[in-house]
Amino acid sequence: MTDFLNFDLCRTANLVSSGELSAVELTTASINRAEALQPKLNSFISLEKDEALEAAENIDKRLQKGERIGSLAGIPLAHKDMFYRNGKITTCGSKIRSKFKGDRTSTALSRLEKAGALYLGGLNMSEFAVGPIGNNVHYGDCFNPWNQEHTPGGSSSGSGAAVASRTVYGALGSDTGGSIRIPSAMCGVVGIKPTQTRVSRFGLMPLSFSFDCSGPLTRTVRDAARIMHIIAGHDRKDPTSSQRKVQDYETECNKEVASMRLGIPSSYFYDDLDTEVDRLLQETRKIFKDLKVELVSVDVPSHDHINLIWAAALAAEASTIHRKWLRERPNDYGPMVKRRIEFGLYQPATRYLEALTLREKYLRNYCDTVFSKCDALLTPTMPVVAPRYQDLDVGGGEGMPALVLMLSRNTRPISYLGLPALSVPCGFSSKGLPAAFQLIGRPFSEGKLFRLGNAYQNATEWHNTIPQIVK
Repeated sequence: MTDFLNFDLCRTANLVSSGELSAVELTTASINRAEALQPKLNSFISLEKDEALEAAENIDKRLQKGERIGSLAGIPLAHKDMFYRNGKITTCGSKIRSKFKGDRTSTALSRLEKAGALYLGGLNMSEFAVGPIGNNVHYGDCFNPWNQEHTPGGSSSGSGAAVASRTVYGALGSDTGGSIRIPSAMCGVVGIKPTQTRVSRFGLMPLSFSFDCSGPLTRTVRDAARIMHIIAGHDRKDPTSSQRKVQDYETECNKEVASMRLGIPSSYFYDDLDTEVDRLLQETRKIFKDLKVELVSVDVPSHDHINLIWAAALAAEASTIHRKWLRERPNDYGPMVKRRIEFGLYQPATRYLEALTLREKYLRNYCDTVFSKCDALLTPTMPVVAPRYQDLDVGGGEGMPALVLMLSRNTRPISYLGLPALSVPCGFSSKGLPAAFQLIGRPFSEGKLFRLGNAYQNATEWHNTIPQIVK
């Protein structure tokens, strides 16, 4: 029996820590599922079977001795293949780094390991974390567990697919403009982009220093809260990481939501929604009303200039990181990735500096205008459900920029502002594809987002629906 593969992380961790389930049995089952589904989903770049089983055996021995390990003891996780591990290959989904061995270990990974989590392997991703689709010309495209003709979203594509398929119990992703939230929405799992600086970026391959974040994709909000509590907090190796005290996010999940206020934006976020996404968001609002959450209409500042300067700043920073490779190895990039990164070489310094200097002003205005009226915003994570690969321009053609902007329209302004945002699945389209809502809060309000998201999941069953993947 391997029904435990379909349990959530918190329940499974309790089984392992109580001795009802061994870490070896659990890890073996996860490896078997990963191997069985790899031809269908291509969610892994590397699968470290022997190392994971050896670590699982060690966890079992320690538990048998009565050791207290951590809240993730024996839990198989896998992560977007851009978190460095000392002496291990981290490809970043690229040809250029196909043999790159890290000289350090990501602080986020170190903290997960200290809590007892197991590393199952490196997950597929958009090359160098560029792109919201999930395609990869070097390691093959990743596919959506709900329908393999459709994209899983990017750039944390393998993270979304591996968690949704119940292969692993959680996965770290990175988010610079939506790369955690988009695959979470497309794959029907939970994903959180934390406040900028909440999680250490030490040992994470950079894309844009100003906007990069990392966070978990999980099966439930409570699972995400548990992982976030472990990885959040100041890190001396990353001086930009916040020294602000970390809440006990899992405890926050237990708090009441009655009388909390959810803001419904009067513009932008609900514009041009797919009709089925719109229907599911209307049903979501009704559920929050039943939970005695107050819904208030909120005028949000214009996002037009924010989107322009976010794109300019991201491209400028990405092209600075990649400039040497663009000059020496231009043909080793996929066409879409190369085109998007090269765009930064032509950004004037004035536009880049404008983006950085205006950020604090826009954030202050957003907090004063929006969060003075509500505890969090409720928006669609994406305006559409996962599209089919065959309907997308993934080759860097003329239709590519519009496609990228459409898929990330509700996520990228939040990345510019550095705000926390939690994506939660909220139902399925008539074709069986997941949709999601996004809870957005003021800086360091992750606890409130977890509280609201967990209350919603306690009142619904979408997160317990499992994709039927034909092996």
